[in-house]
Amino acid sequence: MPASIFTYNKDFHLESGKTLPGFSIAYSHYGRLNEARDNVIFVCHALTANSDVADWWPDMVGSGLAFDTDRYFVICANMLGSCYGSTGPASINPETAFPYGKDFPLITIRDIVRTQQLLAADLGIRSIHLLAGGSMGGQQAMEWAIMEPQFIKNLFLIATNPRHSAWGIAFNEAQRMALEAGNGGLEAARAIAMLSYRNYDMFDKAQTDEEEKIDNFRASSYQRYQGSKLKNRFDRHSYYTLSKAMDTHHTGRSRGSMQAALSAIRAHTLVIGISSDILFPNQEQRFLADNIKNAVFHAIDSPYGHDGFLIETKQITYLLSKELSI
Repeated sequence: MPASIFTYNKDFHLESGKTLPGFSIAYSHYGRLNEARDNVIFVCHALTANSDVADWWPDMVGSGLAFDTDRYFVICANMLGSCYGSTGPASINPETAFPYGKDFPLITIRDIVRTQQLLAADLGIRSIHLLAGGSMGGQQAMEWAIMEPQFIKNLFLIATNPRHSAWGIAFNEAQRMALEAGNGGLEAARAIAMLSYRNYDMFDKAQTDEEEKIDNFRASSYQRYQGSKLKNRFDRHSYYTLSKAMDTHHTGRSRGSMQAALSAIRAHTLVIGISSDILFPNQEQRFLADNIKNAVFHAIDSPYGHDGFLIETKQITYLLSKELSI
């Protein structure tokens, strides 16, 4: 669906000390905002997704589904730094009249959340009934719940963590090294990412060649296909910028500790881990549930690795209904 645009025309000061001369955020919404302006489900998206959550999470958003558009006003904002309508490296720099490109400043998860808070205020939203996010989206959601604990009534975090791990940062850095290598960098970066999104068993089951051969393996073709697909829809500078933003995620920064930060959350919270996720292993989600008051943890059994948070919608829907009455 076509995205709406929220524009902020004042200087926006970033956590890095840099300043953007305003910004625009693309957002999509479904259903109607009620008179009390509190029937809101706000979804924070992951690294290369966009604001059209009904497109990339189709079995979650719609009439009668978990995010029921007959009952709720469902909204998703494209992240600052992305290339789907929000201000980012692909946007025109007002100082040069050219795209920011690699000159776009470092942004953090907290910077991204602050743009979403300004959007919510502009829409007159008085509280969020459910704030939801997976992976990098979950990092945003927990930061928002820490920053505005009374504003968020229910919180859903899946396949995410309280601080981006050294393991995750290493994967991201390997992808940025591929981007820095020049032509084909974005395709190579995506191929590296796919190794973290799935796992040994999934590749072995889906990409093993049945016939004997010495070249042109299915796994090779799959990696190149995934790389080409992302190249055709995403900007390499945005990929670089957002992967750096993910690395900044640390709920405890300037707050004493991660435990202290998470204890500020007041929302009823459902935390879900994916059994086969090697990028965000279950001990990270257990840590969240152990340190957020009114939180419960469940592990979903799935062969799909980290991508299970996008695929296992039946199990997710059941747990949302059971634990948060969504």
